[in-house]
Amino acid sequence: SMALREHALSLFLSAVGTVQPAPMLRRALKLQRDGCPQLLVKGRAFPVKRNLYLVGFGKAVLGMAAAAEEILGDHLVRGIINVPLGIQESLQQAGMQEILLKPHSKIQVIEGARNNLPDLEALKGAVAIRELAEGLTEDDLLLVLISGGGSALLPAPIPPILLREKEELTKMLAAQGATIQELNIVRKSLSLLKGGGLARLAYPAQVVSLILSDVIGDPLDIIASGPTTASSHSAQDCLRILTKYSLHHSLPTSVETVLSRSPTKPAAPEDYSHVCNVLIGSNTLALGEAKCQAEALGYATLILSTAVCGEVGRIATLYCQLIRLVCLGFAGLREGPLAHEVRGNLLQLAAELDIPGLNLAEFLQALQGLGPKRPICILAGGETTVQLQGTGKGGRNQELALRVGLELHRAQAVDISSPPGRVEVVFLSAGTDGQDGPTEAAGAVCCPGLVGAALREGLDPEAFLSNNDSYTFFSQLQGGHHLLLTGLTGTNVMDIQAILIRA
Repeated sequence: SMALREHALSLFLSAVGTVQPAPMLRRALKLQRDGCPQLLVKGRAFPVKRNLYLVGFGKAVLGMAAAAEEILGDHLVRGIINVPLGIQESLQQAGMQEILLKPHSKIQVIEGARNNLPDLEALKGAVAIRELAEGLTEDDLLLVLISGGGSALLPAPIPPILLREKEELTKMLAAQGATIQELNIVRKSLSLLKGGGLARLAYPAQVVSLILSDVIGDPLDIIASGPTTASSHSAQDCLRILTKYSLHHSLPTSVETVLSRSPTKPAAPEDYSHVCNVLIGSNTLALGEAKCQAEALGYATLILSTAVCGEVGRIATLYCQLIRLVCLGFAGLREGPLAHEVRGNLLQLAAELDIPGLNLAEFLQALQGLGPKRPICILAGGETTVQLQGTGKGGRNQELALRVGLELHRAQAVDISSPPGRVEVVFLSAGTDGQDGPTEAAGAVCCPGLVGAALREGLDPEAFLSNNDSYTFFSQLQGGHHLLLTGLTGTNVMDIQAILIRA
């Protein structure tokens, strides 16, 4: 499986490479210098005359800002970006100079949001961004760079809400298993700059936003909580989510005050005629690149979905059943009763999970159409959720990989059609930002023999899972060989999963 593991890793790295901030920005942004200088953004032209300002927030924004400053030259007057704590030092150590700003840059960098949680440093940056936006005139152009992780880096609660109250509420929601979409709707309702707030403050200046998506379906009003987009949600939606997770009775008075005086309807879209929002990168782009690479390596390759979401245990079951189905095909049992049962299980699971845009029946048909002996690669992207029950250390990708390993082990115990050694299988799950949960791993790799090896080393995977302690499990198993340690990548388009199978 060594070669399969190497292949899986190279597919992941090529996917991450194609959504690196600088190349994406250069594809989207050009400065036309001759005659009246103009900024060209995906075909739209904006006249510039040394009246350009820049703000940004998110995990990929440092590289975006470095590329933007190079393109804009002396038309850029001043900039402020809010980026994750320690990112400059990490990139420096990794030798990723091209992602860092040059000395004497006009862009001020503020680092904050330790462990992707809003903190006082991030608040300081948000206040500076707010002040810059408020000072603009109709002759100015504000370039806004947005990427995933931007929500935690732009915390400016509506007074009288305190940052700590908002953070506490977000933590409680996350612990109850609220989705990223739900978390962002609540954050937006309690924020000055989110939900279109930044664009409103910058009026009457022209606002151009370049956005790197880390949210399923790329909804612009949800990515980094949509600071430059008319929000499609209102205070009512926020209350509905708080009620769903039984938190509506224990709200701080400040939150109740703000929600009671918030408009019950979202703002009208015409209030945003001074804004141009452009999506420059996404999980779809990354998976497309991984598919090309997999095909070049000789794999028959299918993309399952770029919108995989749901509880991590259910998604692990979906992937295991898919792996079983492919293994049955390799064993010449594609039409047997077991394959029929697995297909039925898959269709039922897909109906329950309701993954946006996934037509599993069509996917299974395409899978059936692949040549009988060619190695197969199945790619997917999205973001799963973990319901925290323990106090261990891990992230959704490591937990997913461990759950897949455990289910493959169980399937092998009962399934004579997949004797070890007949078919090689590798499963990879990793975050494109290089950081899975509060750990230095991007994710992990597993294979059907993983759990057997762990049990021989005296490690009980189920005990680690019940404590949400997948990182400790993988660190202790075979010297951490199964962990993916890429370091921070400087980009962020959610997670990528790859299944590689060959006979």
